[in-house]
Order: sequence, then structure tokens, then C-alpha cells
Amino acid sequence: MGLDSFWHWIILLIVVLVIFGTGKLAKMGPDLGNAVRGFKKAMQGDEDDEEAKRKAQEQLRADPPASDATASKARDTSETK
Repeated sequence: MGLDSFWHWIILLIVVLVIFGTGKLAKMGPDLGNAVRGFKKAMQGDEDDEEAKRKAQEQLRADPPASDATASKARDTSETK
């Protein structure tokens, strides 16, 4: 009588249902899913934090000032409209 017996699994299932009940077993699935999802997010969190910091630094950089020639051309075109 090993673990591969059909009757062994049926009896084990009945014992688990009696001990935990169907309500607790129904809640156990989503809880396990949330735990796995949180673990995956924590494992990828370090890489995401570094990437977010790098993107924030890129956004903080200002564009170089426009030269006087292009600024005057932009003013001239806006005045003619």
C-alpha cells in the first residue's frame, strides 16, 4: 500500500476535507496565489527600482538651451501667423 494507491488518495482527501473543511480550502487557493505573486514581485522589485531610478534621472535632465538663431526664427514664424 504505497502512495500510488487510488484508495489511499481518496481516504487522504476525505481526511483533509474533514479537518480543514471546504471553506478553508476555498480560501487557501487565492491566498497561495497572492503569496506566489508577491514573491515574484519582490524578486523583480530590485531590478524595477534601479530601472525606475535611471528613468527618473533621465527625465530630470534638461534640454540644452536653444541657440539665438533658432529662437529668433521661432519668434518670426509665430508672429507671421
